[in-house]
Amino acid sequence: MSKRTEQLTELLAPVVEDLGFELWGLEYLQGRGAVLRLFIDHDDGITVDNCAAVSHEVSGVLDVEDPIPGEYNLEVSSPGMDRPLFHLAQFARYIGEDVQLKLLAPVAGKRKMTAAIVAVDGDTLVVTLDGETLRVPYSQVDRARLQPRFD
Repeated sequence: MSKRTEQLTELLAPVVEDLGFELWGLEYLQGRGAVLRLFIDHDDGITVDNCAAVSHEVSGVLDVEDPIPGEYNLEVSSPGMDRPLFHLAQFARYIGEDVQLKLLAPVAGKRKMTAAIVAVDGDTLVVTLDGETLRVPYSQVDRARLQPRFD
C-alpha cells in the first residue's frame, strides 16, 4: 500500500465507519483525470443511497483536509461479487474461494493466476493451483480480486 493510500485510509475510514459502513479499501489513481475510488461494505449490502451519503460526507472531509493536490474524481461503490482484496485479513475471510492474483514476481513460474485460497499463514497467502499448494508472500501480491463461482 502506498503512503498516500495509507494516509487517505487513515483519514477516511473513521468517516465511513461513523456512517455505519466498512471501508473495504480504496484506490487512488494519479495522473490526468485522477480518481479516488472508495469501496464500502455492509452486511445488508450497499445501495446507491448509501454511496451518495458516504460520498457527501467524504467530500466534506476532503475539502477541509485537502490531502490530494489538484483535481480528481471521487467514486464510491460496493466492492461487488468480484471484490478486490486490499489486506491480508480480507483473504482469511474468503478461505475456500477462488482469487485472481497478479504478482510482482513469479511464483511457480506465474505472475498471473486464479487459485483457491487455502489459508493465511503469517504474511503468506497459501493457495492451490491445479492441485499444487503454493505459498505466495503477501509482499509479492500486486492486485487480488475474488473470482465468483456460478455453479
